[in-house]
Amino acid sequence: MAARAYWQGQIRLALVSIPVEIYTATKSGAKISFNQIHEPSGKRVKYEKVVPGIGPIDTDEIIKGYEVSKGEYVLLEDEEIEAVKIESRKTLELVQFVDQGEIDPLYFEKPYYVAPKDDLAEEAFVVLREALRKAKKVALGQLSVRGSEKLVAIKPCGKGLLLETLRYADEVRAGQSFFDDIDEAKPKKELLDLATTLIDQRSAPFDAGEFEDRYVDALRKLIDKKAKSKSGKAIIEDADGDAGASGDNVIDLMAALKQSVDGKKKPSGSSPGKSAGKRKKSA
Repeated sequence: MAARAYWQGQIRLALVSIPVEIYTATKSGAKISFNQIHEPSGKRVKYEKVVPGIGPIDTDEIIKGYEVSKGEYVLLEDEEIEAVKIESRKTLELVQFVDQGEIDPLYFEKPYYVAPKDDLAEEAFVVLREALRKAKKVALGQLSVRGSEKLVAIKPCGKGLLLETLRYADEVRAGQSFFDDIDEAKPKKELLDLATTLIDQRSAPFDAGEFEDRYVDALRKLIDKKAKSKSGKAIIEDADGDAGASGDNVIDLMAALKQSVDGKKKPSGSSPGKSAGKRKKSA
């Protein structure tokens, strides 16, 4: 089944308009969600809309309210909210260009793929892609979709373009206040050299396929085991090995770094530099 476009319209650069389609670049199929079950009856728990002192109410008696102070709300009808929604425009205008790497990663929210809508749009699409690549710039604009306006950044991505929604300034906390109490003193050179050596030893090209969500995998195994068990119970095995090992030993930083670096050099049955979360390659 062909993917459904998240948005269809045109990217405009000055007087040039390029028909495009935008597709979501991520999926959440690997996540496991749970329902709440009433254990005595085995039935699923449902929720009712309840007002304190009144009890359950009908959904048609509910309107939206914005709390302006404790216990005081401004009430808004659905029609009033709809009236101020931004019309879902079919044009994304590129209004500014910034250097690659200038946007702090804190602002990036969600990625989307951008492709030309048809063969006629392909030439202008390729010109825009290569111009951004040559200038090493990222294009900025605001995308109106589903009643809201999103700040977006566009950059080359292989033969296509990657659009990423950005958080607005008031959605990002300033981080420096969390770091005020951290000592500004430089670390000892020997400690820094050991840490740098350890980083060099474990450096490799990024490949997301080398990692897996161990928590989701463990949950799936548990669910499968309980589904096959007649009693509905499964034995939980300790995945960390020896449960009796003491975890309160204090090792000094220098010794820990040296042990980590030396451990990488010594041959062993398993690769100590390999992340525990890495996926085993199949033959």
